[in-house]
Amino acid sequence: MLELIYNGGVVMWPLLACSVIVLTIIIERSLFWAGMRRRRNRALRDEVLTLAEGMNWKQIEEKTGHCDDAIVRVLKIGILHKDYDMNKAMEAEAQHLLKKMTQFMTVLDTMITVAPLLGILGTVIGIISSFKMLGNSGMADPKLVTGGIAQALITTATGLTISIFTVFPYNYYKSRIDNAAHLMEKYATRLEVSYRKMQAEGIQ
Repeated sequence: MLELIYNGGVVMWPLLACSVIVLTIIIERSLFWAGMRRRRNRALRDEVLTLAEGMNWKQIEEKTGHCDDAIVRVLKIGILHKDYDMNKAMEAEAQHLLKKMTQFMTVLDTMITVAPLLGILGTVIGIISSFKMLGNSGMADPKLVTGGIAQALITTATGLTISIFTVFPYNYYKSRIDNAAHLMEKYATRLEVSYRKMQAEGIQ
């Protein structure tokens, strides 16, 4: 590994930093989503809606007291603020949760773009050095030039590798975020519609 970094030139160091950043974020986000999966409680989500339709507010509070499911939290916040502005309360909580879900996603997106550009920069610098060698030595030893170009291409290969291996987890996390946002909106809308229906019928 050290030999590869040495052969790739000075640009290999920022590429190494990129790879460390990407790996750290992937591990952190994987643990985050694993925790989200463990806390998921689909049965309780539907139960909360059913209890809300029956105006069992106290029972909802008891059942959701220790639940960390994201959607249940949104519904609970909406119910707690039902006498003020249920929709705004759920929207604010959903935005808070989505902010946690999207944490570091901008960094991953940046790495996908920056790593190949750094790789190309390293290759260009290496090719320039090789042509300088060619200008100084002529064609006396063409192996020096071809060897230099081969080494210069190491940075491009490294940058592309980092980018490719970042794209897959990035798209996976993005799909999880989109799905979570869709579910929060779906359940929040169902709760709000049920509550407005009760209000229209004169039930508080």
